[in-house]
Amino acid sequence: MIIRPENPEDIAAIRIVNERAFGRPAEANLVDALRRNGKATLSLVAEGDSQVVGHILFSPVTIESGDEQFAGVGLAPMAVLPETQNRGVGSSLVKYGLDRCREARHQFVVVLGHPDYYPRFGFVPASRFGIRSEYDVADENFMAMELQMGALQAQAGIVRYQPEFNEV
Repeated sequence: MIIRPENPEDIAAIRIVNERAFGRPAEANLVDALRRNGKATLSLVAEGDSQVVGHILFSPVTIESGDEQFAGVGLAPMAVLPETQNRGVGSSLVKYGLDRCREARHQFVVVLGHPDYYPRFGFVPASRFGIRSEYDVADENFMAMELQMGALQAQAGIVRYQPEFNEV
């Protein structure tokens, strides 16, 4: 398996991966909208047997705290073809993506996801940092991770995603 940045030839396959993984077009529409509007901070694919079998996208988020804003990235969505799930594809995408985000000097990453999956990568409930989502979600499902040590110290506030998240 190879993890690499997406290229234009991957767009149709990325759409299929997201539609099949989630069983609906919403996440694929979100990826397309973020890409179209130049808001895909990092988009990676997992390639196995000469085909795209997984995809992960990171896009800009901000923490609003009073009159201040702090920039980071949000992980969403992450998708793997159903027939290749539970083989480490998703984990490889997450690890590789987080490493690339660290190298790019992003301060933090947030994710809305399964509380039994994302903690293995270092995510903790965002509430531990005094951070909450703009969406009404369960505390254990909204998680954060510092990519730079101390990045979330005294950054309490509300995480705002890109407007495209509200349009799909």
